[in-house]
Amino acid sequence: MTTPPEGRPPLITEDDRDTAVRRLQEAYAEGHISHDDLDERLHQVLTVPTHSELTAALAALPAEKAATTSTIAAAGGRIRRRGVWRVPRSLKVRSAFGRVRLDLSRAVIDHPVVDIELQLGTGRAKITVPRDAIVDIEGLRTGWKDSRYTPRLPPRPGGPTIRISGTMGFGRLTIRHARR
Repeated sequence: MTTPPEGRPPLITEDDRDTAVRRLQEAYAEGHISHDDLDERLHQVLTVPTHSELTAALAALPAEKAATTSTIAAAGGRIRRRGVWRVPRSLKVRSAFGRVRLDLSRAVIDHPVVDIELQLGTGRAKITVPRDAIVDIEGLRTGWKDSRYTPRLPPRPGGPTIRISGTMGFGRLTIRHARR
């Protein structure tokens, strides 16, 4: 967000506009607003300069639904998530053949507990968790090799709990804490 001159409200960004357009489209698709209301509000969202006017265009819409479960799947090849990405409350990772690499060190984690369910046939999985995360792998069944994880001692308070469950066939799960 750009810092406005003193006394002026902050201007909205393109991301703010895109989010507002998506919310309007979802409300229309779910039958909460009419076609005419959609047109009027879209015009307002695309032309207003301030957050207060943008908020007015979204008034009376139902609350935005948070994505609670996501699935990442591949028959073969690699599954990779890294950098800045939003981690859902529940993440299912499915792969018949291939490697899985999840890096949560820079991810946005909005939930105190994140469940990751692995369903892997062959191939290994590596998961990097935040420094202050607490990891629970009690729900994971391995068929061929044991998981590699050394908990941080002592655990830092306030970090997310990452619960890993599911089944790994022929492969190994390696979990490490981020260094930064």
